[in-house]
Amino acid sequence: MDEGLGIRQNTNDEQQVETPVKIRGRGNGRPDAGTFSRHLLNEEPEIRSISVVVPLLNEAESLPQLYHELVETLEQIALPFELIFVDDGSTDGSGRVLRALFAEDDRVQVIQFRRNFGKSSALVAGFEAASGDVVITMDADLQDIPAEIPRLLAELHDGADLVSGWKYPRHDPLSKRLPSSFFNSVVRRTTGVRLHDFNCGFKAYRSDVLAEIHLYGELHRYIPVLAHFRGFRVTETKVQHRARRYGRSKFGASRFARGFFDLITVLFLTQYTRRPLHFFGWIGLVTLVVGFGINAYLAVLWFLGQGIGTRPLLTFGVLLMIIGAQFGLFGLLAEMITSTSRQRDYAVRRHLSRVPFDARYTHHDDLR
Repeated sequence: MDEGLGIRQNTNDEQQVETPVKIRGRGNGRPDAGTFSRHLLNEEPEIRSISVVVPLLNEAESLPQLYHELVETLEQIALPFELIFVDDGSTDGSGRVLRALFAEDDRVQVIQFRRNFGKSSALVAGFEAASGDVVITMDADLQDIPAEIPRLLAELHDGADLVSGWKYPRHDPLSKRLPSSFFNSVVRRTTGVRLHDFNCGFKAYRSDVLAEIHLYGELHRYIPVLAHFRGFRVTETKVQHRARRYGRSKFGASRFARGFFDLITVLFLTQYTRRPLHFFGWIGLVTLVVGFGINAYLAVLWFLGQGIGTRPLLTFGVLLMIIGAQFGLFGLLAEMITSTSRQRDYAVRRHLSRVPFDARYTHHDDLR
């Protein structure tokens, strides 16, 4: 174990010791059902390669320093790595800088969009191009510090599937910290995912997490929530944070309004995608019951001889019953659509399989 990095590395002096683990097998003189090496039963696969995905927009001044810091850190880790820069429609010459880095280092990949499509799209493009066992994402504005990457890797080595950075202390103006703090508090309470900084772009993922997450719109800030509801282990760790040195922030106040609508989307996708009637049905049932109660009350008054034809309450009660019935129908239609969808509603962590016994021993018997 490398104490400085917190990840496991093999040296030439180490010996790979395999401890056979006996499991039940067939008798009749045939070979034992098999042995598994200890490393096959380890909880987490070994980290053998790293991909770093950096989405960016107009960060030409920051890119050279970011590149050198990344290379310095990753070369100390001594694992194969690649750097994937995704230019989300920059107009300040960032593309020219990236092409120069690509020409200088064959470990660099550059993806350039024709225009600005948003951070989620940039991340998706980077994820599709990444080939590492671990994918690390970070912003290109130098506020994320590459020297913190070993801290994220250590959390993955300890059993996490996704590690989210927690910028602490955060070096941003109060006008940015206060809305972000409120946003994080709301997301924690509504989703049950206990992270302090959902907006932090500095994250590390095992590659199988990304295979299970479908991003679009601006759902990138909710990746930990989506991963959590797919059954992955999500943790966070404090990372150092720097004040912005070049350029300006790309996010304004409007992102919080968009984030609220995205939160509603995520809550529906994570909790009701496979049972939409539970969402629409409850709304419809409550509305229908209230409308029925109002009309029942008016019916009693009518039997007692009071006129109800001109009362607004009658219209309101009938409207509630119609809306309630419609919500129920929406839920049933959504259930029908869901039942025909081919998207699986589970995530496989590991699949250990044996060759069937008959197939396994056919060749052995032929050699006797």
